[in-house]
Amino acid sequence: MTANSNNAIEKNEEYNRNALSLLGKLYPHGRVSEIAEADKINSGLPLEQRFRPYSLSGLGVALEYQQMGMRPVSVNLANQAARFGYEFEHLAVTLGTVIHNIDLKDELSDEQISFIRQTLLERKVIFFHNQHLSEDQQVQFGKRFGTLDAFPFGPPGKNPYLFYIHHNENRPGSENNWHTDVTWMENPSLGSIAQVDVAPPIGGSTLFSDSHAAYLGLPPDLKDRLQHLYGINDYRVFMRKYPEELHNEIKQKVPFGVSHPLLRTHPETGKTALYVHLGFIRQDALFDGRTGETLPPDECKDIIRQLSVQHTREEYVCRFRYEAGSIAFWDNRAVQHYAASDYWPHERVLRRVTVSGDRPYYDPSQAPS
Repeated sequence: MTANSNNAIEKNEEYNRNALSLLGKLYPHGRVSEIAEADKINSGLPLEQRFRPYSLSGLGVALEYQQMGMRPVSVNLANQAARFGYEFEHLAVTLGTVIHNIDLKDELSDEQISFIRQTLLERKVIFFHNQHLSEDQQVQFGKRFGTLDAFPFGPPGKNPYLFYIHHNENRPGSENNWHTDVTWMENPSLGSIAQVDVAPPIGGSTLFSDSHAAYLGLPPDLKDRLQHLYGINDYRVFMRKYPEELHNEIKQKVPFGVSHPLLRTHPETGKTALYVHLGFIRQDALFDGRTGETLPPDECKDIIRQLSVQHTREEYVCRFRYEAGSIAFWDNRAVQHYAASDYWPHERVLRRVTVSGDRPYYDPSQAPS
């Protein structure tokens, strides 16, 4: 053994003597007593004071779970699932549930469709395995939840309301950014229904982030600052792949530049959500909806910078790994999503329909106080 090794051992022994001595002084009554005392103190505090300032994302999830009645789903929904013979598999505390023992190819009753919709509202994104819907079956299933929106900026299937996302060795995945669908529309989609036809043997998951919990986990001063702010959204990222001579015609047929609030009230649940698509929003053009006054560019950038990381915090996120025939149905008013590009050189084929939605609005009277 070398002199350096002996010196390291001696230093380690000295450190442990000092650490154990401190433990005795700092925690004279031991772990159980200390935890009991902390529990006694914290149990009388509001939830906001039990979380440390650097753990706001944990607070956001806790506050959203409180709003959910401290249950993954309501008692009524759980009873309905049992009556239908369905089983829930929850992937995270406040979002993401696989519904087992259901075949979407069956002729589903209005009551079953109502159950699926209510599960979507309560869990924000829901999943089904082993469905293998045809294009027409997927379109017909989507229509049970409302009219569908065509997507003009990507290759359709045989049915024009289907949008295909196809990646392989030569076309690697590129949807690996946090977003909610089609915020460049005046009335962005209510929800998206995606089926994977070809799943990679490894990777290829989609991550979903709870926009309600993300709002609740914002610092109070930023929450207040966002209340009256709007952003202008457009589809400039798509225009790059089309000849310039088509740009005017595209803009005439699809409005280019629509404003939406940065906070959105869910029209069915009344909850407040953070509503920002960093790829579509003009990041230097935030404005006050009351006055129409545009914020200084530096302030716009600072707000966007703070919001850019909010949905990425792991506390808000669930992850779904597709198999061939798996379906994800997400509420664009309540979640953002991120398609992991981690499966090259393998193939992944997904097709999606989007259900029409309403114009986003924000009602501060419905926001949590």
